[in-house]
Amino acid sequence: MPTLKENQDFWARYDWPERGDEWSVVWGGAENQWWGTLYPRLRHLLPAGRLLEIAPGYGRFTAFLGDHCAELIGVDLSERCVEACRGRFADRPAMSFHVNDGVSLPMVEDRSMDLVFSFDSLVHCEEEVLRSYVREIARVLGPDGVAFLHHSNLAAFRDPASGRLTVGNPHWRAESMSAERMRRFCAEASVLCIGQELVNWGVDFLSDCFSLVTPAGSRRARDPVVVENREFMAEAERQATIAGLYGVAPLRRS
Repeated sequence: MPTLKENQDFWARYDWPERGDEWSVVWGGAENQWWGTLYPRLRHLLPAGRLLEIAPGYGRFTAFLGDHCAELIGVDLSERCVEACRGRFADRPAMSFHVNDGVSLPMVEDRSMDLVFSFDSLVHCEEEVLRSYVREIARVLGPDGVAFLHHSNLAAFRDPASGRLTVGNPHWRAESMSAERMRRFCAEASVLCIGQELVNWGVDFLSDCFSLVTPAGSRRARDPVVVENREFMAEAERQATIAGLYGVAPLRRS
């Protein structure tokens, strides 16, 4: 769990009441999450010439990304999401959106992307999906390109004897994916996993991972750096607190 078909079915029937912003409530909204959580992690990778976003949903972060690149291509398994993004960003001709099969990127040319980004989507995808996407990312990244991929780390918590998870799974994370498996998939695809941040997404263990991937020979190439961040949700709560203090409404004049 969750299978590719389950993902497709779930997102096809999901109502998207706030165009995806409902998933940013803990941060005090999508704008806070972008500027407080994502931009600090991405700022050394931006601006990008050509940017690929995998699984943008209804475009929660697409608008922000579009301000930091010359061209943006969004690819999603859900036709409903693709149509929503086409409508939402119809006035931005440098953005295009495509339906894919959930594992490949046939609409993207070889060695054409400066940045590949996926956040809060591939965490629901099992190892075979990630393995396939890593192969495709290896194909589409330019010589100095880099990918920022948010995926599950739940497989790191399997009991080696029984194969069962030793932790719960309240956020529908993929149970076969881990940081170590991402490093393995990168090696298989002849790209480098140069950094990983393990985070606790609403739980008390390191359930999720942000991985940085770049081609061998890239100017970004280095030995991998792995960081455990057990304060990730505290980071979110601080942003929400600050937003509540400064961002809710203008102060009244006395």
